[in-house]
Amino acid sequence: MLKFIVVLCSLFSIQALSQKISWSENTKLKWENFQSPVNRKSNPDVVAYTHCGWEYSVVKSSNPKAAIEFNVETIFNEDKSWKDAKRTNDYVLLHEQKHFDIAEIFARKLRKEVQEKIKTSADFDKYFKGIYAAISNEYKNFQITYDKETGHGINKEKQAEYNTLISSELENLKNFKTS
Repeated sequence: MLKFIVVLCSLFSIQALSQKISWSENTKLKWENFQSPVNRKSNPDVVAYTHCGWEYSVVKSSNPKAAIEFNVETIFNEDKSWKDAKRTNDYVLLHEQKHFDIAEIFARKLRKEVQEKIKTSADFDKYFKGIYAAISNEYKNFQITYDKETGHGINKEKQAEYNTLISSELENLKNFKTS
């Protein structure tokens, strides 16, 4: 029983120190989540920075015909995300939430591609790097374009267009969300 408690306490400690938030439809970012004191952007238009992306795991066999188990999670890194506390507001927070939502869109695209194209350990070895590189590149370009076209959220008309597009993409890829 004592071993179980030690392990359980260790797991809670690791979770508490990780400072990561997993994407969920029911969990929205709050300004308290932006915990890094460091502003790494020299652009005066940038009020906040959202550090998000994916973590994935794969379980595969040395048997090339064996099925694989693949998981990808969209995460927000609290300790690498920052804000200019003097200029924060709900509108800017929504812009930052959309960065996190974009990460989830591309995680769903990755899940979809893996589910459709990778059935075995041999498939994983043959195709995964290419699939991951292509989706990762598309993701990075989308994030850059999003900030450029919305002026980091300053262009309210473009921001509204992106809000609709992002919601639509999440809906279109709902079959590839995690439960």
